[in-house]
Amino acid sequence: MTAPTVILEMVPLEIVHLRQLVAQFVELLDAPQSPDPDRADPAVRRLVPDAYADPEAAREFRSLTERDLLGRRHDDANAVLASLDDSPPTTDLDAAESSTGTVIVLDAETARSWLRTLAAIRLVLATRLGITGEDDHDDDDPRFGIYDWLGFRLDRLVRALDEA
Repeated sequence: MTAPTVILEMVPLEIVHLRQLVAQFVELLDAPQSPDPDRADPAVRRLVPDAYADPEAAREFRSLTERDLLGRRHDDANAVLASLDDSPPTTDLDAAESSTGTVIVLDAETARSWLRTLAAIRLVLATRLGITGEDDHDDDDPRFGIYDWLGFRLDRLVRALDEA
């Protein structure tokens, strides 16, 4: 039995923006993190939430697992960038806006990397935007459009995986 293949269609402008978001996410993961949870970047903390209510147990668990978990997130993000790099590159936003769709073919493992990466970027954005619940959405703020677009892309990817 062959592994499922997922086919995504994205317009070049989406690819340009997604490349930028994933590259920024990699930069966030590469940035030095404070071992003190009170001084750590809240977005990174949300990617590695406390496993225990007890602060000391949570700190110890984080010290044992954070590097590995963030390393896996880094690997996933690089897999997404590699699959985007297989699509035609463009830095001309005007040309990207007027272009038709580009097909991106993902094997099952790369599709899972996409799921984990898009969800993680969405968590980072939620933290930066102060989203903690459904009522925290501001339709007048264009940054929420990126958050919603990532949600749309996640939904499409989940549906494509279900159909594969």
